[in-house]
Amino acid sequence: MKTLRQLGFLTFIVGLVMATAPTGAAQVAIGIGVAPVCPYGYYEAPPYNCAPDGYYGPEWFSGGIFFGAGPWFHGPGHFYGHVDHQLDYRKGYRGAMPGRGEGMAEHRAEFHGQAMHDSRGHEAPRGHR
Repeated sequence: MKTLRQLGFLTFIVGLVMATAPTGAAQVAIGIGVAPVCPYGYYEAPPYNCAPDGYYGPEWFSGGIFFGAGPWFHGPGHFYGHVDHQLDYRKGYRGAMPGRGEGMAEHRAEFHGQAMHDSRGHEAPRGHR
């Protein structure tokens, strides 16, 4: 009986200490920012520069609006779309690049893509064309 009383007293003291201890508020916030506004989409790898007209094929657009690549992509899983490597700065392209916030040109360039990438810039597996 003495042990049970001591255990009860110990439980009461621990409860009292826990009830009067100051509480801390923990907060976690993650933000990736707003997707850049590029008229023809942006490259699918950091630093996510604006891609020139004709880099992405039609499957990257919905209603004429670019819907994704990089961390902002919200399309279907296992998505692969056509790209034109000749317009990729990582492969040597040094031509004109649109700026963020620019509007689309009156006449769009014709698409001549020969490769398929996922939303993160990885090539499609062999046979996935």
